[in-house]
Amino acid sequence: MVTQQQTSSEIIYPESDGKPMADNTKQFRWIVVIEQNLEWLFADRTDVFVAGDLLWYPVEGNNRLSTAPDTMVVFGRPKGDRGSYQQWREENIPPQVVFEILSPGNTPREMSRKLLFYSTYGVEEYYLYDPDGNQLSGWCRSEDPWLDQIDSMNGWISPRLGIRFELGEELQLYRPDGVPFFSFAAINQMLDQERQRAEHAEQRAEQERQRADEMEVLLQQYRDQFGEIEP
Repeated sequence: MVTQQQTSSEIIYPESDGKPMADNTKQFRWIVVIEQNLEWLFADRTDVFVAGDLLWYPVEGNNRLSTAPDTMVVFGRPKGDRGSYQQWREENIPPQVVFEILSPGNTPREMSRKLLFYSTYGVEEYYLYDPDGNQLSGWCRSEDPWLDQIDSMNGWISPRLGIRFELGEELQLYRPDGVPFFSFAAINQMLDQERQRAEHAEQRAEQERQRADEMEVLLQQYRDQFGEIEP
């Protein structure tokens, strides 16, 4: 029996791999912190696309070859919503930087496959953080065609992102201007503090206006009773 070969235009590229974005709250929190702070860092760059848990298909016609980095950064592609990152539709530009947050459900074999995938399909920098063990690993592409492991990540500065990695009691990331990455709980707390300071400043200004008005009334009463004050 003759079957018609499926054309590339007929191939469906699923927008989900059926796996949850995170296995626990700690992993989810780190994914959100990294992805959202990178969005903030490159907010003014229209040519930098940042996404979290987005399926990446590197090869046209193969919908089985894919992975979903916890966070990916692509330089040279516009911002915007995507159901998946189909590389051949993106001027064949692969994500240059990817992050993975380890969870207890990730096996060494699975992570080895991801490292091989990223190394094979053009990732320039790959960072892997284990929040439970507070362990950070990184790989960077140099002249070698494969990703090379970074000897020491403490104090490492990403060549592409310009962010600095510091490993203390837990991972801390710093923007190129030295501002640390914040969780959204911390950002909301700072916004609340700023609002409170603004409200207190407005209250003080209102009190000063009231005192000035009261002094003006007293001065006018004095003038009415004693006349103008001689200089």
